[in-house]
Amino acid sequence: MSFLLNSHACAGWGGEMAQRIRAFDWSSTALGAIDTWSNSLCTNVQMLLASPVPLVMLWDHPGYMIYNDAYAEFAGGRHPYLLGTPVELGWPEVADFNRNIMTVCLGGGTLVYKKKDLILLRNGKPEEVWLDLSYSPVSDDSGKPAGVIAIVMETTSHVVSERQREQAEADFHAADERLQLALNAGALLGSFVWDVANDQLSGDERFARTFSYPLEQPLDDLPIADANAVIHPDDFPRVLRMVQYTLEQGGPYNAEYRIRRADGEYTWVQASGRCEFDSDGKPLRFPGLIFDIHERKVAEESLLHLTRTLEQRVEAEVLARSEAEARLRQAQKLEAIGGLTGGVAHDFNNLLQVIAANLHLLARQEPDNANVQRRLNSALAAVERGAKLSSQLLAFARQQPLSPAVYSLRSLYDGLGDLLQRALGEMIQVDLQLTADPCSVHLDRNQLENALLNLALNARDAMLGEGTLRIYADNVALDDAFCEGKEIAPGDYVHLSIADSGSGMSAEVLGHAFEPFFSTKPSGHGTGLGLSMVFGFVKQSGGHIDMVSEVGAGTTVNLYFPRSSAAETVPPAAQAGDEPSAGGETILVVEDNPDVRCTVDELLQQLGYSVLLAANGDAAMDVLQSGAQVDLIFTDVVMPGTVKSADLAVWAKQQKPAVPVLFTSGHTRDIISRNHQLTPDIHLLSKPYGPQALMDMLKTVLSA
Repeated sequence: MSFLLNSHACAGWGGEMAQRIRAFDWSSTALGAIDTWSNSLCTNVQMLLASPVPLVMLWDHPGYMIYNDAYAEFAGGRHPYLLGTPVELGWPEVADFNRNIMTVCLGGGTLVYKKKDLILLRNGKPEEVWLDLSYSPVSDDSGKPAGVIAIVMETTSHVVSERQREQAEADFHAADERLQLALNAGALLGSFVWDVANDQLSGDERFARTFSYPLEQPLDDLPIADANAVIHPDDFPRVLRMVQYTLEQGGPYNAEYRIRRADGEYTWVQASGRCEFDSDGKPLRFPGLIFDIHERKVAEESLLHLTRTLEQRVEAEVLARSEAEARLRQAQKLEAIGGLTGGVAHDFNNLLQVIAANLHLLARQEPDNANVQRRLNSALAAVERGAKLSSQLLAFARQQPLSPAVYSLRSLYDGLGDLLQRALGEMIQVDLQLTADPCSVHLDRNQLENALLNLALNARDAMLGEGTLRIYADNVALDDAFCEGKEIAPGDYVHLSIADSGSGMSAEVLGHAFEPFFSTKPSGHGTGLGLSMVFGFVKQSGGHIDMVSEVGAGTTVNLYFPRSSAAETVPPAAQAGDEPSAGGETILVVEDNPDVRCTVDELLQQLGYSVLLAANGDAAMDVLQSGAQVDLIFTDVVMPGTVKSADLAVWAKQQKPAVPVLFTSGHTRDIISRNHQLTPDIHLLSKPYGPQALMDMLKTVLSA
């Protein structure tokens, strides 16, 4: 009997969803075949199929979904997949929400939601929807809750339209607030209405005053030509184009332009409005407002000018930084090369000293052998050339010993002209110019003369032996901008300029000009150390050097030395009387190189001195503290050990009487001097040296 009732109830279902429900294989679910459904289930299905509102029934604990045609439309692309599917699988994106629904309603409770915000994937992509939802339990034949009936009313369009209305109201209030602020701030210069059909302009009193209409002119009949006449001629064509575009295309009208005031000056205004059209789409009315924007436009122009100026300043700073970085890289490269050449020169001088000393000793042993003397003289000449080369390397490395003094450049000029003329030849014209102001410098005069001579000889070669060499000196004040990246401080300097009319140099050659051994001359015509020596001397003297050259336009070398305000140094007068001779004085020789130590020992003994030997400062101090009486300490500057040559000099000065000290070195390494500039109380004999130079220096130090 129950089966017949169910079959009869199912047979009465109508509509598309009824056909789908009857055709579905319900035997694969916990509900079983449709002809076994309970009366309550069939009745509820019949009820939801007959409802015009979206209804869905969730039966049993999994919530198998059975719904009507209206819900099928709501489900979108999820239909017909949802039919017979547990609700959590049918709507996985809101599984937690539906799980709570089933728990509450199967327990006998009900749930109601208004404007529930959910994210659903109805058509393959997430969409935000708003729903009014009502959930109630439905009972089986025994009266127990067996499922949930849900009423689903989508309110998305209503919510969206409500939000759009609220946004429109907010925008309106904001626009109204801005308008009120403009009115209260006094920025509004008037309002106007243009009757486009009748070509008649009207406005309020402020508008009439702004456009300089006569006081007797009626406000409802303002000639348009009078308003156009006060618009700046440069702005008028653009304003006409914007008005015409608004008349043809509609939309808002916003134009910024200048108008002439009654005093003849121009002020910036903004005209804002909108064209109204009739039912045929023809322009009807054109209402608008005029605002004062003069201060803003002036500020914008000032900002634009500032921005352009800033861009120029930034560009200049970037260029200056790039140039400074290039100078720094060049200085670092030259510094690295200088450190290398200084070390090489030191070891080279030790070798030359051993060779020279042995050659001199050999010459003393064979005084009557002409062949031996000829070969020895040739070898000694080669040693001298090597010593000169080493001296040039030390000059570039800023490690040559200097004996600076204060003197005026005028005294340099007195003897330099004839010297240069003899060295350069008659075809080179030397033009010496000196400023009327006194120019004094504190540096080594001999080294400066050598530097100028080197530059002059380079200029002679560049001019192929014929041309004009111009040497000019003046006082200059160098500022921060000039000194940046040049290793010199701003202040007063003496500027020496040496300019030739020769072939000049390319930018690439100029970039390598100060590097040692770099030369554009043919092989055998120079060592490439001349400019390197000048560079090192200038830097060691606290100055700066730069070169300006262009192919075919000659070269100018600029030297800058710190200007001295001290009095010029007076050279000491020669002492009268016979020169002292060696009288058996005892000399302590401190030298770590065994070959040099041996040859110096033999040289000194042949010169008539008694000799004590020490391999380093520690050994020398042991000799001195043992009670040995010495008349002079002859020490190498650079030695291993804890006791340095400077420590020996300090000990010698503290003795009563003081023991004189004579230093010798391939280079000083700043141990006995500051920046290798020797003070008058420091005596240095540079390696390599011969017997005569050694004897002369010993006599000088002992007599002092």
